[in-house]
Amino acid sequence: MSMSHLYGKDDDGDVEMEKFEITDWDLQNEFNPNRQRHWQTKEEATYGVWAEHDSDDERPSFGGKRSRDYSAPVNFISAGLRKAAAEEVIEEDSDEDEKPIKQEEFPKELVPKKLKTGGNFKPSQKGFIGGTKSFMDFGSWERHTKGIGQKLLQKMGYVPGRGLGKNAQGIINPIEAKQRKGKGALGAYGSERTSQSLQDFPVVDSEEEAEEEFQKELSQWRKDPNGGKKKPKYAYKTVEELKAKGRIGKQLTTPQKELSQVKVIDMTGREQRVYYSYSQISHKHNIPDDNPQQPLGKDSKPQAFALPELEHNLQLLIDITEQEIIQNDRQLQYERDMVVNLTHEIQKMSEVLSHEETAISNLSKVLELVEECERRMQPNCDNPLTLDECAKIFETLQDKYYEEYRMSDRVDLAVAIVFPLMKDYFKNWDPLKDCMYGTEIIAKWKRLLENDQLLSHSGQDLATDAFHRLMWEMWMPYIRNIITQWQPRNCGPMVDFLDSWVHVIPVWILDNILDQLIFPKLQKEVENWNPLTDTVPIHSWIHPWLPLMQSRLEPLYSPIRNKLANALQKWHPSDSSAKLILQPWKEVFTPGSWEAFMVKNIVPKLGLCLNELVINPHQQHMDAFYWVIDWEGMVSVSSLVGILEKHFFPKWLQVLCSWLSNSPNYEEITKWYLGWKSMFSDQVLAHPSIKDKFNEALDIMNRAVSSNVGSYMQPGARENIAYLTHTERRKDFQYEAMQERREAENMAQRGIGMAASSVPMNFKDLIQTKAEEHNIVFMPVIGKRHEGKQLYTFGRIVIYIDRGVVFVQGEKTWVPTSLQSLIDMAK
Repeated sequence: MSMSHLYGKDDDGDVEMEKFEITDWDLQNEFNPNRQRHWQTKEEATYGVWAEHDSDDERPSFGGKRSRDYSAPVNFISAGLRKAAAEEVIEEDSDEDEKPIKQEEFPKELVPKKLKTGGNFKPSQKGFIGGTKSFMDFGSWERHTKGIGQKLLQKMGYVPGRGLGKNAQGIINPIEAKQRKGKGALGAYGSERTSQSLQDFPVVDSEEEAEEEFQKELSQWRKDPNGGKKKPKYAYKTVEELKAKGRIGKQLTTPQKELSQVKVIDMTGREQRVYYSYSQISHKHNIPDDNPQQPLGKDSKPQAFALPELEHNLQLLIDITEQEIIQNDRQLQYERDMVVNLTHEIQKMSEVLSHEETAISNLSKVLELVEECERRMQPNCDNPLTLDECAKIFETLQDKYYEEYRMSDRVDLAVAIVFPLMKDYFKNWDPLKDCMYGTEIIAKWKRLLENDQLLSHSGQDLATDAFHRLMWEMWMPYIRNIITQWQPRNCGPMVDFLDSWVHVIPVWILDNILDQLIFPKLQKEVENWNPLTDTVPIHSWIHPWLPLMQSRLEPLYSPIRNKLANALQKWHPSDSSAKLILQPWKEVFTPGSWEAFMVKNIVPKLGLCLNELVINPHQQHMDAFYWVIDWEGMVSVSSLVGILEKHFFPKWLQVLCSWLSNSPNYEEITKWYLGWKSMFSDQVLAHPSIKDKFNEALDIMNRAVSSNVGSYMQPGARENIAYLTHTERRKDFQYEAMQERREAENMAQRGIGMAASSVPMNFKDLIQTKAEEHNIVFMPVIGKRHEGKQLYTFGRIVIYIDRGVVFVQGEKTWVPTSLQSLIDMAK
């Protein structure tokens, strides 16, 4: 292999010297992956250019390969022979005119699209005649190594099966070759692109664009046939493009504005230059003599006409003109925006002007109405202004001139106009005689003068609310004078008066009347009240104030209770006037205070009265008993039951026992028993203690009947007493059932336990419900139990319930049965 392309010779041609310049062979084979690489040997690394070589005609052998054995027979390559370097140089000189132009000499705009997609390497035509080596085995050395290349690619993010690059845009499969059908020229048989190239680099251009691109590429490799100079190409910019450029450059973001004010020192030229923004660097021009002239290359031609100063000045004039166009466009846009802004300002000002004119007109009309009111209020006016006419004028102001009415100082206007008229209107008014006088006119002025946004009702609002000031200064003095002369025991007119005005006057004024004027009068009158001497009950002139004063009257209750307690010290239950005095206060006092008052002052008196009662079946005086029972609604049931247990039932049971021991008439005893029982109300009879006392009386009668077996006994006495006992027990049971049913209904009405009330609570309730549905009598057997369980009669059957199971009495033992079988047996 010839080394003439690497080692040159001197003029004599004897001494070889190494040239380090880049030759055409290096450029053509730089991107050839199949080129032969020269590896330095140890001797070359040591001696450099003075190292001995095996042959002068060939290049040093690559490392790892054996040297050629020239003693072996000659082998010829069937693909052809490589030409000598000298012949290649001759052919290059002869074909200089037809040498293809390098791609770097063309501007980027003229490079075809297909050359921009990458992979534009073409193997050198000066390579081996037999062609280049296939890429099918590229990277096959990984089979003989540890795979370090594949590992490095994976560490850098490479995914097997995908292309290289940040977005995996590289091709995956090797480049395929497509065999041409005939021996025609390139493209004679249509497109020669493979399916892989169409997939990797899709082309959407039309056939005309493809033909035009092909002709453009073809013209790049041909020499100009005319041999003339190329025409210069001019770049034109329209005014619209300059305007668009100026608008884009004007829209700088905040960081760009900050960077545009940075001081920059340029030291790239001969002299140091200072710029005050990065944008000035981009407009920097190449001034002549800044850079030394470069020596002309071998192929470069000297310029016939070169005036860099003129070019610089022309370019400067062009830039100044562009800047003037851009600045004028910006100024024009600014003026247009100013015109639009001023147009809107004119519209706004015209609206404001019309609004002000309307306001002035309304204010002048309002002023005329106010002046008219002032003129008619003069003492010598023929047509004086009345309160109703003044209210109509204020209604006109509020309806037609609402904004002006709200903006004006209504307090001063009302003080000047309305207050004198209001004072004259109420000068002869007596509230206790005509309580409705002025309510309508005051209600009308409340709508006109009261501040809608008033949130508090204290006296501090007098300065901001005309109506409150009107009521406090003009209406309130009349009320103070009337209340000072008013007698609390004559409460009807005063209560009616306040009830009529409660919806008109402000709340804080009503509170002031009740707290500061009414209550002190009532308190003083209660202190002077004596329940023993006064003929008028105290509740007749205290209770009418309850709807208005409510809890304000609570401080009066304690003195009233003390006075009543003192009056009851010598009281006897035979005096019914005490009940008439105390009964209205039951709902007024709290339950605790009322019960304490009764226990302390009434219950001991009733106990003493009942203790004096003499029980005589033959001649009974019931007055003392009636005096005690009459207090049932006033005294609680528990207190009344306690009185009866302590002072009545011991004597009553003792009389019954003594009567039964002397051969009595059991019919009279039965009537006597039922008569005393009818004296008590159902509520008292339902109490367990009272029920036990009457059951005890029945048991005494049953024992008396059972004990007289051998002695003479009234015929039918035993049956009558047994029937009485059975009837009384059944009534008690029915009364309990009725009470339970009422309680269940009450719970259902209150909405508490509605679901639970419809479902039986236990098995006994379920049996009772079924018995009611089938009209079967279900009741307990008095005094009968089996193994501690209560016995019941279900129709004609005797049963008992144990742990949710019904047991029916058989011939010898108790048999469990179902509820349906029990119903069938009872029927």
